Amino acid sequence: MRLNRIWGRYRERIIVAGLVVLVIIIMAPPKLVHNMVKREDEGVVVIDGVRKKDYNDYKYLKEEVLQTGTGENGIAASLSPGLDKEKEALYKVNGFNARLSDDIALNRSLKDIRHPKCKKKLYIADLPTAAVVVPFHNEHWSTLLRTAFSAYNRSPKHLLKEIILVDDASTKDFLGKKLDDYLAEHLPIARVVRLPSRWGLIRARLEGAKHATADVLIFLDSHTECTTNWLPPLLEPIAMNYKTAVCPFIDVIDFETFEYRAQDEGRRGSFDWEFYYKRLPVLPEDEANMPEPFKSPVMAGGLFAISSKFFWELGGYDPGLDIWGGEQYELSFKVWQCHGTMVDAPCSRIGHIYRKFAPFPNPRKDNFIARNYRRVAEVWMDEYKKFLYMRQPGWLQVDTGDISEQLAVRERNKCKPFKWFMDNVAFDLVKHYPLIEPPDYCNGTIKSVADPRLCVDTEMKGQFDRLDSLGECGPGSQYQFQLTAFKDIRPLKSHNCFDVPDLKGDKAPVLLYGCHKGLGNQMWKYDMTNQMINFGHHATHCLDCSISNKEIFVSPCDFDSKTQKWIWSFVNKERLSNYDNLDPKP
Repeated sequence: MRLNRIWGRYRERIIVAGLVVLVIIIMAPPKLVHNMVKREDEGVVVIDGVRKKDYNDYKYLKEEVLQTGTGENGIAASLSPGLDKEKEALYKVNGFNARLSDDIALNRSLKDIRHPKCKKKLYIADLPTAAVVVPFHNEHWSTLLRTAFSAYNRSPKHLLKEIILVDDASTKDFLGKKLDDYLAEHLPIARVVRLPSRWGLIRARLEGAKHATADVLIFLDSHTECTTNWLPPLLEPIAMNYKTAVCPFIDVIDFETFEYRAQDEGRRGSFDWEFYYKRLPVLPEDEANMPEPFKSPVMAGGLFAISSKFFWELGGYDPGLDIWGGEQYELSFKVWQCHGTMVDAPCSRIGHIYRKFAPFPNPRKDNFIARNYRRVAEVWMDEYKKFLYMRQPGWLQVDTGDISEQLAVRERNKCKPFKWFMDNVAFDLVKHYPLIEPPDYCNGTIKSVADPRLCVDTEMKGQFDRLDSLGECGPGSQYQFQLTAFKDIRPLKSHNCFDVPDLKGDKAPVLLYGCHKGLGNQMWKYDMTNQMINFGHHATHCLDCSISNKEIFVSPCDFDSKTQKWIWSFVNKERLSNYDNLDPKP
């Protein structure tokens, strides 16, 4: 009776309220309707019939903010001068500032440099489990452990099943029982698999994969740091299609200061016709869709995820590849040609220490890299292999060894021809890296007009070196340079180019840095009339020098300055006269 009285008294209001709710639901935009679903346990929601979840560990993020100490938040650090001897001793055997690494916490905090949309992104709630495989040879204690701890601390614990460290015949004492005991006490999810002799990076990864029991294999290098919520973005594309390989964005950990910084905000992996790793621009449609995963022709190397099932369907890595070299191309070609897909996941960011120099001696007497490259070319590249051999004819003299099993993998998986890969996946590669190399604008020696006895010089010790000297002109190869068709300047046959990262001040240093085809801070032009080497798109600065201390730098162009005037030993006048009308292609 009471309910009837309530209904009689308020029925008009109840009916109106119900109609309002119905109108809101009908008129609501699709995204609102999708979100108006039952929220399940642990923050799971159902969107378009798919269970999704926020995997951000907010508790851990709050704890990180409170951390203090050397290198926290990924900020650049330094050592006191009193530690110079210790620093140099460790530098020689590691190729980076290992002494500084020891002052940085194994669980140091890192700034969150992800795309803003990554911070709110939901991922499939039922993701596969992962095994992290980390091969190492004589890795430094703190950098190896920081790799493992960063992977563990910033992962959803139910998704990370195991961390497998593969010891490739290390000789440092602390990488033996001390490491085993430390992991058992502090990180029991991690264990060490030890190889009986030096097998090399490729076979060490293979061995680690054989010991893994998780759904997905994630390979990392031994001097990396995983950042906030790095794991779900690698796993979701594989959950959607197991024939997908996924690469993170690889950031830079400075080898001197351990500063954590972005390398860039996305490029597609590629190669040139000497098998040097290169990068292609992100496609406009992918740029507009950031930070969703986008397709990439070639992986950078040692940081990627792949389902265990697909990895072994492809035969893993070719076990005939020795030590390192070519493995990223072999697996990339396999993935694409054998009906898979490879993507970069911008929301997964992992930092990597790029050593100042390689501290390890050559573990083989023969040219194992050339042998690796030829195995990859003979198995996967079909008629395109000739463009490699045109530039490296010596590879034809190298014995590939038995490749029958790799050919059988290709046949068993009914893999596509390499032309399909070039036409459909790396379709813009030849625009940036032509099959036939176009001629230089200039090449040979670069002689100073201010003192014709002096030429631009470099000993080419490695990437990141400063080009800071003039030398007595002579026949040595260090005096030979190219102003290439890609509008960059490089030592003859080198893959490092003249690079000006910062134009601040009157004297900007010129570095040698990995070539990226005359873009931005690597673009140069020779002014034949004024004998000046202009820098950049706007040509407001020119290559300059100090005769007294033989220093080379870039400064504002001054047409009356002899120190800014240079003579190339060869100038392609016809080609140079069309410089502004020529793209970097034949």
